[in-house]
Amino acid sequence: MALDEEHTSATLEARRTIDSLRACSALMDIDAPALTALAAGAVQFSLPAGSVLFEAGTIPDGLYLVIAGRLGVRTSETAAWTAHVGRGELVGEMSWLLAVNHSAQVIAIRDSELLWFDKPLVDAVAQRSPHFSLAVARMCARRLHQSNRRQVFAPRARVFAIVPNTPETDTATLAMQLVEELGHSGRTEFVWDVRASSHTVSWFNHIEENNEFVVYLADPSSSAWTRQCCRQADMLLLVANVHEKPRPWPTAMTDVASLSRVRMELALLHGGSFVHGAATRWLAATPASYHHHIVDDGDIERVARLLSHRGVGLVLSGGGARGFAHLGVIRAMREARVPIDFVGGASIGALIAAGAALQWSDAEMHLRYRRSFVETNPVNDYTFPFVALTRGAKVSRLLQREFGEIPIEDLRLPFFCVSANLTTGRAMEHRSGLLRTALRASVAIPGVLPPVFAGEAVLVDGAAINNLPVDMMKQHAPGFVIGSDAGADRPFAADYDSAKQPPLWRLFSRTRGGSQRINIFQILMRAGMVGGASNEALQRGLADLILKPSLDDIDLLNWQAFDRSIDLGYEHTRAALAGLDRLPRIRATRESAAPAANALIARIEARMRSKKTAS
Repeated sequence: MALDEEHTSATLEARRTIDSLRACSALMDIDAPALTALAAGAVQFSLPAGSVLFEAGTIPDGLYLVIAGRLGVRTSETAAWTAHVGRGELVGEMSWLLAVNHSAQVIAIRDSELLWFDKPLVDAVAQRSPHFSLAVARMCARRLHQSNRRQVFAPRARVFAIVPNTPETDTATLAMQLVEELGHSGRTEFVWDVRASSHTVSWFNHIEENNEFVVYLADPSSSAWTRQCCRQADMLLLVANVHEKPRPWPTAMTDVASLSRVRMELALLHGGSFVHGAATRWLAATPASYHHHIVDDGDIERVARLLSHRGVGLVLSGGGARGFAHLGVIRAMREARVPIDFVGGASIGALIAAGAALQWSDAEMHLRYRRSFVETNPVNDYTFPFVALTRGAKVSRLLQREFGEIPIEDLRLPFFCVSANLTTGRAMEHRSGLLRTALRASVAIPGVLPPVFAGEAVLVDGAAINNLPVDMMKQHAPGFVIGSDAGADRPFAADYDSAKQPPLWRLFSRTRGGSQRINIFQILMRAGMVGGASNEALQRGLADLILKPSLDDIDLLNWQAFDRSIDLGYEHTRAALAGLDRLPRIRATRESAAPAANALIARIEARMRSKKTAS
C-alpha cells in the first residue's frame, strides 16, 4: 500500500512538473520527449526572499524555472534591478547557451519556488532536441531586444506590509483605511495572518498576479508571519504612535527586508492633534528613508497616493519677485481639488514651498509673504561688501519670525529645498534639519546675501545650479510631477550707453530715456541664476506638466508686483488644469467604511490582543 501511495505521489509530482514546463512560454513549442526528460530530472526547491540564487561571475550549473514567486536581476550589489523574473520564466539561460560565467546577480524578491535542471541534463536534452536549443536562443534574443529598447517591467502588484511598533498601535484601522483608499486606484487585496495561514507560495503569487495592490498586516513582534510579510513586500510601512516612547523595530524584521532591498517608510499616528518633535525622535529609532504624518483622513489619502506612486509633486522655481506667482498656482490647484502631496523648490520657490508644506491657508500665505517682502525690503541692511552687499541679518530675522524653530521633519507635507554647494560645485538637497536654516541657504543670492556655512560646505542660492529641481522630485517618485517655472526667460539687456553719462550722474541716475537702469542687485541676481537657467530646459522635459505664467514684464526685484504676480499665476494655472483629467483629484466627500470592514477590524484587533496576552 505504501509503495502504491509513493508511486501515485511521484506520478502527480511529475505531472505538476510537466505542467510547470508547459506554462513557460519559452518552452511552449518544444517536443514532448524533451519535456518529459526535463521533468524527470528536475529538482524542485524553495528560495526565501532575500536569498541569492547565484552571484555574478560564478560558473553556471544549469537552468532554473520559476514556478512561483519573483526574482530580481542586478549587475552589482549597489545597482538597481535591471530585470524581474516571474512565474513561468527561465533564468540562467544566457550563461548556459554561451558557456560563460553568470553576468549578473540573481536574488529572490519574494518567497519563491523553482525547478532546477542541472547542466548535464540540459546538455543532453539540447543534443536530442534542436527545438529546445532554438527556444532558449530565441528567449535570449528577446530579452536582449527588450533590454536594448529599455522596456519597463510588466505591471505587477505593489505590495505593502504594515508593521506596528507595539500591540497598542492602531494598525488594523489604518490598514483598512489604506485598503479603501488604494481601492479607488485599482484592485486591492488585504491579507492578515489568519487568512494567510496554511497557504503556499503559489497562493501568495496568485494574490499578486490578480491585484494592483496588496496590503499585508504584520504583527508588532518579529514573528514568523511578520518575517513573511517583510519578505513578500515591496515596501514596509513602519507604524508608530507619536505619544509612545520611540523604540526600534526588531532587527530580525528589518534585516529580512534589507536583504531584498525593500524600501522602508515611517507612518506617525498623531491621533487628531499634531505633535511637534515626534518625527525627529522616531526617525532616530528606524531605518526609514521617508516619513508620513497622519493626523486626519486627508493624510491617509495622501499616503495612499504616495505609496501607489499616484501622488502629485509640486516643484517651485526661483525668480525673485516673479516667484509670487507660485501663490496663485497653489490657490488654483487647491480650488481645482488637485492634491499637493510632495513639495520642493529653490530660492523663493523654496520659501513658498515651505508654506505649502506647513499647510498654511491661501490667506495666511498672502499675509506672511506680503509683510516679509512688500511691506519691508528684506535686503537693505547694507554693509561693506567683504562677502556680500548686505549683512543678511534682516532675512534671517524674517525667516525666524515666519518659520521659527520648526524642523523640516515636522512639516505636514514631505518637503525638500535646494541650495548650491560652492565647495563641491553641486546642488545640495535639504530634507532634514532646521527649516529656516535650509531656507536661508536656498535664498542666499551670491553677492547679495552672505552664504551659509555648514561644516566645510559653502551654501548659496539653489537657483545658481538648479532653479527648477524636477529631477530631485522625480527621485522621490510621488507620481505626477508639476513644475511651476517663474524663471526669467526675457533677455537681460540695457538699451542705453552708460559711458555717455557724466561719472557723478551715473551714480544717481535710475532711468534714462524711459529705460530702467540695470543696478548691481539685478546683475547679481541674474548672474546667480544663469547656471540654474541653463538647466531649466532639461528640468522642464522631466515634468509631467509645466506651468509657465507670462511674467516677462515683472522685474526680479519688483516686490510691489506682489498681487499682479499672484493673479498671473492663478489665471494661468486655472486654465492649464481645466479638463486635465489624468491629474489625481481630492474627492469632495469621503465614504464611511462599510460595517463589514468595521467587523473585520474588530476581529483583527481581538486577534492582536490575544497574541499580546499569550506573550
